[in-house]
Amino acid sequence: MLTVLTSMYLVVRAVSWEAEPIRVVVTGAAGQIAYSLLYSIAKGDVFGKEQPITLILLDIPPMLPVLEGVVMELQDCALPLLREVIPTDKVEVGFKDIDAAILVGSMPRKEGMERKDLLKANVAIFKTQGSALDKYAKKTVKVLVVGNPANTNCLIASKSAPSIPKENFSCLTRLDHNRASSQV
Repeated sequence: MLTVLTSMYLVVRAVSWEAEPIRVVVTGAAGQIAYSLLYSIAKGDVFGKEQPITLILLDIPPMLPVLEGVVMELQDCALPLLREVIPTDKVEVGFKDIDAAILVGSMPRKEGMERKDLLKANVAIFKTQGSALDKYAKKTVKVLVVGNPANTNCLIASKSAPSIPKENFSCLTRLDHNRASSQV
């Protein structure tokens, strides 16, 4: 039985090694939302069961120790599609030659914080990320903005990346949809 399992594993490894890995960055990678996404990305649920992945985990400098723990957890899973995991706090590393970006990281609204202060903080974050996409990413990169307010943050990122087609940007607005539906 062990021989059959070993053979199956080797076949799976051989198939998945044939394709070139895509480079995927996840921002805010030490946060809870990103944490819940990373395993699905790494095991092939997002980009396909035969698509190898280089996963770049981007977060702010104070979160690097947490990212190291996330890297160890992903490595412990021994997922055959996961070729490399790169933790970083540098946009030039995080966005270099990427094929896909999942922009999860944004400033959360804190108690007593006015909406304008939240928007101001997120403008800075998504301008920086948009500029990094423009400068370092492949021009065919697909971008998904998750960090709220997702539609505003997506617009800011896309405006800050003029060399990337606008149709390559999308955002998750299900929360906004649900809120609007409940008012109708």
